[in-house]
Amino acid sequence: MSLWVLHVDMDQFIAAVEVLRQPELVGRPVIVGGNGDPTERAVVATASYEAREFGIGSGMPMKIAARKAPDDAVFLPVDHVAYESVSATVMATLRGLPGVTLEIIGWDECFLGVMTDEPEEVARRARQAVLAATALHCSIGIGDNKIRAKIATGFGKPRGMFRLTEQNWFEVMGERSTRELWGIGPRVQKRLAGHGISTVRNLADADRGELVAEFGPRMGLWYGDLGFGRGPATVDDTPWVARSHSRETTYQQNLTTTEQVAAAVRELAIRAFDDCAAEDRPVERVHLKVRYAPFGTRTLGRKLSAPTSDRDEFVHAALRLASSLDPAREVRLLGVRAEMSMPAGGDPVERTPVRGRM
Repeated sequence: MSLWVLHVDMDQFIAAVEVLRQPELVGRPVIVGGNGDPTERAVVATASYEAREFGIGSGMPMKIAARKAPDDAVFLPVDHVAYESVSATVMATLRGLPGVTLEIIGWDECFLGVMTDEPEEVARRARQAVLAATALHCSIGIGDNKIRAKIATGFGKPRGMFRLTEQNWFEVMGERSTRELWGIGPRVQKRLAGHGISTVRNLADADRGELVAEFGPRMGLWYGDLGFGRGPATVDDTPWVARSHSRETTYQQNLTTTEQVAAAVRELAIRAFDDCAAEDRPVERVHLKVRYAPFGTRTLGRKLSAPTSDRDEFVHAALRLASSLDPAREVRLLGVRAEMSMPAGGDPVERTPVRGRM
């Protein structure tokens, strides 16, 4: 038997939960985001497949989604409690499968590690078990490591499965854009394109020294390996150790004065710090995110002189960052992130450079 990695991803999870609760929505475009009011500032949390046909997707401003949506579209508020409850059922069901190790990477996705000669049969059992327990469908990517399993899931959607391994990697992925690799976003894609690297095959063939010069010794080598689909193959059920806590708000009316911005940053900083204090973890770095009107995002950060458990000290550091913002520009979004010191003994699991544990 061989070690296989299965990536389980719930199909249109949030929208599917809402349709399950309201069967009359079957077949209609469903958009979930904010408080469900498309006239207010919020982003789409998820869109049903029917809504996606109109170009609506996660992360899109609700107002833009409303302009794209057909007349029979339904807008619903985010219900975190309901999604967390269903997610817990899904994960408990998968954890109960014989011979598997489960590693949760999101409330709607996870990895399964299993020794078997028939990974497709394990995938079928997993899909059937989730359907029986929740009446929801999932797709499963099968790979010889986490990177390939994660990418494979996209080829299996919806309600299917796909196998991607070293043997068929270049056949399937070679001519595809680097953007289709897990961990490469639009900015990295653009930087790679500046070196003439536009496809997965180009990335695999790229000079490692050139990648290291562009991205540094750690990320340069990581991106080079992504071109081959290389990555960790061990599924680990060790609980994730949080690195930070953040609080973020999109304001329905722009903040127009430095006093309004300072008051908002103070409130967010207090809430982020208190989340860290609840874990009894000192804070060592502060980050501030600002989105100016009409659009344009900037992120600032600074390391504290020493890790602190003093809330006032952290809030003061966040306010110092806020003092460097452009007072002439109106603000539509603010976010404060508190980065914590690692607990005694550190993290027992080796993490990968992008997206925490892969």
